[in-house]
Amino acid sequence: MATTVLVESGTYGIVRHPQFLGAQLMICAAILITQHWLFALIGVYLLLSFVLSKWVQASEEHLIAKFGDDYKHYMEKVPRMNFLLGIIRLLRRRKKERI
Repeated sequence: MATTVLVESGTYGIVRHPQFLGAQLMICAAILITQHWLFALIGVYLLLSFVLSKWVQASEEHLIAKFGDDYKHYMEKVPRMNFLLGIIRLLRRRKKERI
């Protein structure tokens, strides 16, 4: 994308890669909805390909090169794809800002 500003609000304030997380959640939902062994095998394969592939790591390396220390600081605040931890951290940041 041709963005020039690091976005840290909205969904990007909870997880760094919502598009990858969304794809993984859709695969899990499709497995549960279809309840067919063939789709379960395909879904597990796709989930493993996400986990084992270097897509997310390559994306983060590109963003570090593009935004530098700002992105490294963002990486410390916001988890990669763990939305439960992301929500907890977001609530803690908001609580600190109020004080």
